[in-house]
Order: sequence, then C-alpha cells, then structure tokens
Amino acid sequence: MYPEIGKIGPIPIHSFGLMVAIAFLTANYLFTKEVKRRGYGDDVASVVTFFAFIGGLVGAKLFHLLENFGEFWANPVDAIFNPGGLTFYGGLILSIGLIYIYTRRKHIKFLVLADAAAPSLILAYGIGRIGCQLAGDGDYGIPTDLPWAMGYPNGYVSTLSARNLELVEYFKQIFPGRAIPTDIKVHPAPVYETLIAVLCFAILWKLRKRPAMAGWLFGVYLIFAGLERLSIEFIRINPLYWGLSQAQWISIMMIILGGFMMWKQRLKTTMEAL
Repeated sequence: MYPEIGKIGPIPIHSFGLMVAIAFLTANYLFTKEVKRRGYGDDVASVVTFFAFIGGLVGAKLFHLLENFGEFWANPVDAIFNPGGLTFYGGLILSIGLIYIYTRRKHIKFLVLADAAAPSLILAYGIGRIGCQLAGDGDYGIPTDLPWAMGYPNGYVSTLSARNLELVEYFKQIFPGRAIPTDIKVHPAPVYETLIAVLCFAILWKLRKRPAMAGWLFGVYLIFAGLERLSIEFIRINPLYWGLSQAQWISIMMIILGGFMMWKQRLKTTMEAL
C-alpha cells in the first residue's frame, strides 16, 4: 500500500487526499455539466459545489469521530488531523443539509439539483474508495482465504498481526485452529465498492435523461448507495449497534427514503396523466 506517494518539498502527498481531490474534481465537472443541461447557470453550480466540499469534509470527519469515539478520546489531535478517517455518509448528510438551506433561500428546486448530482455522487464515492485502498485506512474487510485476498502491511491500519489485535481475533473466529500469519489477508472491500460504484454510475448516467418527476433519479441513487453499503458492511470490521453498524442503519434509512421518493414521484406522474 502507498499511504504517501511522494512529496512536494517537505510536504507529503497522501494517496487518500489525492484521490479525494480527484473525486471532488470529477464530481464537480459532471455536476456542473448536468446543472447546465437542466437550465441553471455556473453560479448555482459553483455555490452548491462549495457547500458540498465544506459539508463533505466536515461531516465526514465528524461522523468518523463519533463512530470511533474511543480512538478520538485516546488521541484527539491525531484523530482529527489524520489524513484518513472520513465517513462518507457524514459528509453526504451535512452537504445535503447545507445545500437544502441554500436552495430554500434562493427559491431553487432542491430535487432538480439532487437529481443532477446523483450520478456524480456515486462515482465520487467509488473514486474515494481507491484512496482507501491505497492508504489501507482500515476500510478493508474481514480475514478471508479467497484467491484475491490482500494484506495492507504498510497501511494506516496495518494488517500485520503484531499491530492489529482486533484483526487477529477475527482471524481466530473465522479460521479456528489455523496458525496466525504475519500478514493477515482480508477482503479488499474498497475494490469491491469502487467496482459497484462505477456500475451504479453507468446506470444513473444513462437514466438521467429519462423523463421523470424531480427527485426520482435521486431516489434511485439513494437505493443504489444504500444497498451497496448495507451489503459491504457485512464483511467489514465496524462497531455494531443492535446487530448492525452505524453505516448499515443509515443505509436502511436511505433505501426506505429512496423507495419513498421513487413511489411518490411515480404517483405524481400517474395522477398528472389522469
């Protein structure tokens, strides 16, 4: 793994931060293009992008700290300024809140912008997971002996048995009686998520021109994103609350909300056709 891929003078270039920047720029390009297609100007796209950037970073860090409060309590400074340690859902929720307030004040249709953002959001998520893969920040899965299993010995959260006692305990549960390897191979969950995200992006990008009520496409995005994260969490190592991780509970709410939005918009279309 490559947590650092080089330096600019004394400043290290972190692979995770680089991929987050690439994800943001890619999403911004696609979103701006789609916003223009839907009849809004560059000023709207720029402001929404700004709120998405600020809300994404702050929200992602806050949710990660809440999800890993013990880590924060043990070393607050390191937890806050660690280049890894971001929870996507936190960034998504705070960004949506900020953008919703902006659209209400400017009398802009929030759901139209949400639809415009749907394809770029899922693609940005997939690109960001490449950063997780390169950094080895702990977003990998549980131990496995599948042919494509990987180790992250030099990652921010190493898979070396001497440095990851929690992973050792999982290995003992999954492979009882087996000798514990020096480097424990795990599911490369970020790779899975990137591949799924690219597939979802392709579908959403194709659907974006389909005639539909505002909010329908964003509903599809919520279902896709929710199902992807809900399923991948079953092979990841995260704290559980009533049998599911924090991300899984949020995923379930996203799926329900997405289904409701699709049903509501379809109902509106049916009623208008009568």
